[in-house]
Amino acid sequence: MNAPVWIETNLFVPSERARFAKCYPEVPHLLGHKLSRHPLLEIEALAALAERIPESSIEYNRGDLPIGVDGKPGSTGLTIGETIRHIAEANSWAVLKNIEQDEVYRALLLGLLEEIRPEIEAKTGAMLRPQGFIFISSPHAVTPYHFDPEHNILLQIKGSKVMTQFPAGDARYAPDEVHETYHSGGARELSWRDELMDGASEFPLDRGEAVYVPVMAPHFVRVGPTSSISLSITWRSDWSFAEADARGLNRLLRAMGLKPHAPKRWPVRNKTKAYAFRALRRLGLAG
Repeated sequence: MNAPVWIETNLFVPSERARFAKCYPEVPHLLGHKLSRHPLLEIEALAALAERIPESSIEYNRGDLPIGVDGKPGSTGLTIGETIRHIAEANSWAVLKNIEQDEVYRALLLGLLEEIRPEIEAKTGAMLRPQGFIFISSPHAVTPYHFDPEHNILLQIKGSKVMTQFPAGDARYAPDEVHETYHSGGARELSWRDELMDGASEFPLDRGEAVYVPVMAPHFVRVGPTSSISLSITWRSDWSFAEADARGLNRLLRAMGLKPHAPKRWPVRNKTKAYAFRALRRLGLAG
């Protein structure tokens, strides 16, 4: 049986919304929130959620990982319920994906996003495809270096962690070919080199703090000395979809031996390449 819906408003106070409005969508920044004591984000509630959502919506593995990984890391041998209930000593990292498929967690996600919808839509238009992800991590666990296609706010609920971000759209940190491969079904994990730390920005997060992550900004995360729970609220925009489709066209052009220019970052819309790729896809000439 689902847990009861627990509704609270003004989880982002006005000053935090003002900061978000100023920085969105391209500048990473810290925010405060009032979500840390929500009953749906307690360990037992999360274990119950993990045990009722599809297995395809769960990823969990060892927590003692390097910053850069080649392929998916191995498991610990525990079930997802055991992993979450014993996260303090399980040496694990777990994510529950697409929590919006569960009625009560969908209400939580949409309630949070509704508070900042005006700030989002003033800059990037309609808020599209809202999704939520919950991360449950053992002490000192690492989420390896990767990027994501969504606009994203990561809210720290329990424990602490440090997110290390790198400039979005800079080929030094994520080569154009890797972007193009990702948008055709490739992995989101990125190759790591220690010299990349020269361009790093670190965002320490304690309970009640959050960080905004721009679309496709490379990052990795280290959990602090106690176990951690974080909620990631994400959405797409016409701009983010156009950026992805422009990358798709570039993949086709590169396969023809050309050297296409990378899509421009916001506010450039990348419409010409995006529309061309969508037309080819409708004709069955692009995947």
